[in-house]
Amino acid sequence: MKIAMVGLGRMGGNMARRLRRGGVEVVGYNRTFRVTEALAEEVGIVPAATLPEVVRQLTAPRLIWLMLPAGDSTEEAIRALLPLLTPGDVIVEGGNAWYKDSKRRGAWLAEQGIGFVDAGTSGGVWGLDNGYCLMVGGDAHDVVIIEPLLKILAPAPDRGWAHVGPVGAGHFVKMIHNGIEYGMMQSIAEGFALLRGNPGFDLDLAQLSELWRHGSVVRSWLLDLTATALKGDTDLSGIAPVVADSGEGRWTVLESVEQGIPAPVLALSLQMRFASRDDGYGNRLLAMMRNAFGGHAIAPEK
Repeated sequence: MKIAMVGLGRMGGNMARRLRRGGVEVVGYNRTFRVTEALAEEVGIVPAATLPEVVRQLTAPRLIWLMLPAGDSTEEAIRALLPLLTPGDVIVEGGNAWYKDSKRRGAWLAEQGIGFVDAGTSGGVWGLDNGYCLMVGGDAHDVVIIEPLLKILAPAPDRGWAHVGPVGAGHFVKMIHNGIEYGMMQSIAEGFALLRGNPGFDLDLAQLSELWRHGSVVRSWLLDLTATALKGDTDLSGIAPVVADSGEGRWTVLESVEQGIPAPVLALSLQMRFASRDDGYGNRLLAMMRNAFGGHAIAPEK
């Protein structure tokens, strides 16, 4: 099987690596060509310097997987690819796009005879070794085409991926997933800030995070990442208490407003990221967790 991966950053690059491990031939494109060249030398992807070259390296029906930032980058790539494609080709959009954009793109591409699959992708920088959780929206015919790839990218062929609904459903599910993630991270960060703030017990936060990993009802991957970080530096002294938001949390809160369904925990966790310009241990922990699971940049302490 042959596929093109457009966007070889933290996620796209590792997904290309995992697909190569699974025996898939991958044509790779990245705006910075030296990134493409390095990955070609490392795992044997077929390097392409331009999008037309990407398309020329594939045979119809072509399969092109986009791993680009949401918004203009994704839109521009799709518009640049469309004149180069033919009916029956399929575009998979694996970034964190707003689901309403995905519905619009899917309808637009369908008019041209091009298939579109929105694949919400979770797993961060650990997906290469652990596999990715893939929440897929699209027509059944198009999803069947990419099913062999989903089975390679997921933690196992029979779990960690699902066709969750029509076009747009994959990114909708991923959006809500990320909203939940915001709330879970915020609760862990606030709890550890309270543990640290009581001067009467002199608690060992590294000990407690490791303790809770085993048998407690709050055990989770986020807690695992927290425990690993606290073993190295309980004070998190090199991390500024500034926590970015990538857009998914905002979209989730807007969705709760549109539906009239209360989501106070998710909304407040987003607001706390806005408030993270002020100092606070919990915000350092939040910044650490985002870096640990997704490779998101940390603002260094000034």
